[in-house]
Amino acid sequence: MALCMMLTLLFLAPLFSYTPLVALSAIIMSAMFGLIDYEKMYHMFKVDKYDFIICMVAFFGVAFISMDVGLGLSVGLAIIRSMLYAARPEISKLGKLPGTELYRDIKQYPTPDASPGILILELGSPICFSGSAYVRERITRWIRDEESIKDSPVEHLVLDLGGVTGIDMTGIEMFFELKRILEPKGIKILLVNPRIQVAEKMMMASNFIDALGEESVFLTIPDAIQACKFRLSGSNKKNELRSVDVV
Repeated sequence: MALCMMLTLLFLAPLFSYTPLVALSAIIMSAMFGLIDYEKMYHMFKVDKYDFIICMVAFFGVAFISMDVGLGLSVGLAIIRSMLYAARPEISKLGKLPGTELYRDIKQYPTPDASPGILILELGSPICFSGSAYVRERITRWIRDEESIKDSPVEHLVLDLGGVTGIDMTGIEMFFELKRILEPKGIKILLVNPRIQVAEKMMMASNFIDALGEESVFLTIPDAIQACKFRLSGSNKKNELRSVDVV
């Protein structure tokens, strides 16, 4: 018996050297799988796939690498996501719901009443240095798309600033540059419902409101649209009078 034990310890013991690690791993894995809420993960996948990816990165990073690496990767992905949101502010085109005075996103309500010559855009996030160039490019792209779809020039650009909670000097300079781009094209900018902190910066820090004209700032979108239609009707009458004079 002693000889068998000696031979086993000498020759067979190396074969079982990893048995304690395997047993410990099995205990940890069984406990870990019991902690996973599968219904919650499936719900997260349906609601927000990016949050699901962050969750999976944290899970597999902690399970197969280390806790520090898994948490670090998930935090890094979350920071990248917030930076993307800041660099690409949300801009929506608004249209009037039939039979109402409400203006909503045309992606959500795809059959709005059209206003020829008027483009209404809603800015839904703060405008800072990281996203000001994107906002300018997106607005000019909206104008080009509107003119190509309706085959008529855009004469008034209505910007709803109710969702803009903050703006820095780079964002204000973006508005000045946008005004310089659109003025030669005959496109007038109208602002709707700017928040008090945004309006103060535009008035005191940069005089953008003075350059734009106080008559171009309105409380509601229907007021701005009414002013646009009045200006358009006045310009149409002038063109008719000019054509009559020529004849």
